[in-house]
Amino acid sequence: MTDWAHTGSLPDADVSVATLMDAEDVAHLLETLGYPCAREDAANRILAITDNHRQVLLLARCGGVVCGLISLDFMYYLPLDTTTCRITAMVVTPEAQGRGLGKQLLREAERRGRAGGAARIEITSGSQRTDAHKFYRDNGYSDGTVRFVKYLTA
Repeated sequence: MTDWAHTGSLPDADVSVATLMDAEDVAHLLETLGYPCAREDAANRILAITDNHRQVLLLARCGGVVCGLISLDFMYYLPLDTTTCRITAMVVTPEAQGRGLGKQLLREAERRGRAGGAARIEITSGSQRTDAHKFYRDNGYSDGTVRFVKYLTA
């Protein structure tokens, strides 16, 4: 366990772009979010993002330990004739939750969104994640439209 996990205080995180060397940490964070992922799968996902100039995957390190992840996708939004920055994944390890890291990740996403020319930022959150919904509202995000999903089969 890290020093900050014992003390209750969390140092400002170092947020940087994920690389293939981070595949194990990305896999662990995705598992924490509820999406099983092997190291090799995480490496392929990191490559898919780094090969796409409209996406970025960021990792947060506290005291050298990876403790959070946020991924962004910049897309053209036809109805408003603008670019939207969509947060496609966000997770903070249980040890780091409630200590300001999620807020820091959101602020970094917003900063990068503005720098990338986005007029707005959005995040989708599963209906069962009520604590996350409160967190997003507390950080200035409002409820948007209802999202419908249909899985496509081959």
